[in-house]
Amino acid sequence: MTQTREHRLVDTFVRLTDTLVADYDVVDLLQRLVDEATELFDAQAAGILLANDDHVLEVVASTSERSNFIGLLQLTSGEGPCVEAFTTGRAVSVVDTAEMQRRWPVFAEASRESGYASVHSIPLRLRDATLGSMNLFRETEGALNEEDARAAQALTDVATISILQQRVLEHATVAQEQLQRALDSRVVIEQAKGFLAHTRQVDMDEAFRILRGHARSNRLPLGDVARAVVSHELEL
Repeated sequence: MTQTREHRLVDTFVRLTDTLVADYDVVDLLQRLVDEATELFDAQAAGILLANDDHVLEVVASTSERSNFIGLLQLTSGEGPCVEAFTTGRAVSVVDTAEMQRRWPVFAEASRESGYASVHSIPLRLRDATLGSMNLFRETEGALNEEDARAAQALTDVATISILQQRVLEHATVAQEQLQRALDSRVVIEQAKGFLAHTRQVDMDEAFRILRGHARSNRLPLGDVARAVVSHELEL
């Protein structure tokens, strides 16, 4: 039986809230969030940026190499909707390429070359704590409809609470350590993707699908699988 959009949205909420009571892998949680976001909402790609210990943003999850590149470009140039959503703590919606060009010329050019015409960026925020931003990239112009915008914000809120929870924020240092582990894991994941792409003669997106598929099918943290691949302890 085919799932309706509403059923899939409910299932996504259930999976995210399950992390509130169980041990979980932050990178896998955020990767699942961006994957589901592109399926649920009118977006062709998504990515999440998190702030590290030095309050510098890094890309921690993305649905494709081109959305990963757009995230990295914003960090390098210091401009773009993803950066603005993080610094202001407010959602940023850019409806067309002309508006992008007016506000962030470097980002606008990269978006145009990547085929994106609009973007909706949502801060990962709880009260006064802003951890990063989730960004939905779209190939068509126009604002994300109000229903989707509310649902995307709700999912992002749940993910933020999941990251910060650790006994309802009783140990803030533990939560920060989780964030840093997630960022560190992403570095190893990128190395493993490059290794698989080279050895299997596939592109980076396919290499990531192989890596993630093994982690999920064996119920292993994505970072652990990546480390095993890089250290040659695991051959996929």
